[in-house]
Amino acid sequence: MGIIAALIIGGIAGWLAGLIVRGAGFGIVGNIVIGIIGALLASWLLPQLGVSLGYGWIRDIINATIGAVIILVILSLIRR
Repeated sequence: MGIIAALIIGGIAGWLAGLIVRGAGFGIVGNIVIGIIGALLASWLLPQLGVSLGYGWIRDIINATIGAVIILVILSLIRR
């Protein structure tokens, strides 16, 4: 995946994760970073659990969103 695709997928995933986990968003740049880190986390974690969701871009966005939600929940617990 190219850098532009990673930024787009990370941005979408971070935005979706910010909507799912209300009040835990970090702005547009922060959400892109969280989305990219979430994509890395989910690309490792979900195959370990035997989970496979969708194909192509849709799979990447779903996986990155799941990873970003996990990260946002952890960060919101730490910030308290």
